[in-house]
Amino acid sequence: MKSLVVMGVAGCGKSSLAEAVAHALGWPLIEGDDFHAEASKAKMRQGIALTDADRRGWLATLAHQLSQHADGAVLTCSALKRSYRDQLRAGAPGLRFAYLEISEADARQRVAARPAHLFPPTLVASQFATLEPPVGEPGVLRLDATRPLGELAQQTLQWMAQPSADHDSAAAT
Repeated sequence: MKSLVVMGVAGCGKSSLAEAVAHALGWPLIEGDDFHAEASKAKMRQGIALTDADRRGWLATLAHQLSQHADGAVLTCSALKRSYRDQLRAGAPGLRFAYLEISEADARQRVAARPAHLFPPTLVASQFATLEPPVGEPGVLRLDATRPLGELAQQTLQWMAQPSADHDSAAAT
């Protein structure tokens, strides 16, 4: 079985969905934020958006983490650009992505509701500016992030159970 990246902008619910899916599949959960360099964490805390250069080493580390789990793992990662997703795919052939779609206003509201988190609400706009939605890419399930967690987990698990997910597919909402 192939590994899964739960992706999307800050506040979309990556960690919650990834935890539910990893638990259901009995796979390890890799929390992408845990692998940011200290300098990147400091930038984010200060409200400074990360650059491609800031993310390069982080993505290489995440691709390596995925490559260590041949039997499958669930990774949380914003994976905002196609080039980032391709770097992760290089570490785990057949990698699938569950893309949590959310409006900027909803994301900002969710991020503001978690004040102790690494990522401040002021950075949400920069994530949307960077986002290249994975529409039309292979192995992508599009999900409405505002749906209940149980429903999102069920849709993701059903999709993961399919032998092939070569094409972008939008989940029923």
